[in-house]
Amino acid sequence: MKTLACTALLVAACAGPAGTSVDLPDGSPGIGFDDLRYSARLGKVLVPAGRSGALDLIDPASHDVTSIGGFTQMDDYGGGHDDSVTSVDDTGRWLLATDRTAGRLEVVDPDQGAIVTGAALGGHPDYVRWVAETDEAWVTEPGLEQIEIFSLAGDGTPTRTGTVAVPGGPESLVVDPVRHRAYTHLWDGATVAIDLAAREVVATWDNGCGDSRGIALDPDLGFLFVACQEGKLVLLDVDQDGANLAEVWPVDGSDVIDYSPALHHVYTAGQISATVAVVGVSSDGDLAILGEQDAALGSHCVVGDGEGGIYVCDPDAGRILVRDDPFDPITD
Repeated sequence: MKTLACTALLVAACAGPAGTSVDLPDGSPGIGFDDLRYSARLGKVLVPAGRSGALDLIDPASHDVTSIGGFTQMDDYGGGHDDSVTSVDDTGRWLLATDRTAGRLEVVDPDQGAIVTGAALGGHPDYVRWVAETDEAWVTEPGLEQIEIFSLAGDGTPTRTGTVAVPGGPESLVVDPVRHRAYTHLWDGATVAIDLAAREVVATWDNGCGDSRGIALDPDLGFLFVACQEGKLVLLDVDQDGANLAEVWPVDGSDVIDYSPALHHVYTAGQISATVAVVGVSSDGDLAILGEQDAALGSHCVVGDGEGGIYVCDPDAGRILVRDDPFDPITD
């Protein structure tokens, strides 16, 4: 990767500044974060703020926080991320969010700043993702080893329309609009491809993980990024039957990851190493660690804003750490 100025051997020299943080409403005594997202439509970082019972929207420019309540609120933080609202996605009109404690899919109108409707789920939810191609909400339910599917009425009301069986999973979820598929992991080191129309698993690939965790996708290049709990980042080529093109070890204790298609950078946080790393991706499938910055113990989730801003969860402090991506886009 000739355009990469920093490599794994130069991590310390390439590390950026300490950055800043955003304190969230009712952040003390801690928040069990999980799935962070960025909405380009709203221009906001979407933070399901777990125990606090709110979906928080952060303005990247001012760091002002808009808090949308109505989810289950809990007084005590016991660690982990099993409480209240933990996953979110943008349909282009509504925001969809899952409440783990209530076992519900909630539909939020960001203009009103409120939950407007919702539905009970069949099982304990993990991820929610909007499938624009079919106008459906897909909700992963690992305890039932399935994905539950909902259509939305004109007023946003969800109606259950079916399920996808994912034995041994599902962990994480990403939608591929180019190939009309979704991808999710199995816990024991495999990734599966799901046909969106047929609602069934059509391929299973070894991903090289001891424990599969986060997922991200470059739909144009067909690159699927897999985070392994042990800290490894793997690149699979979905157009080559899930071929493993590259692996690097940027952090210790990886979980939720994110990818910037504009920069060709992967962001991964290490809950054990207390760092966040930037990994460059070349067009031929090479990976290189560009650098890392400090995060916090327990920082296991991260999202980018597409403009070089990196947002990392700090569960014990109930806040979001803000870091800069100082590295040039990968163009080769």
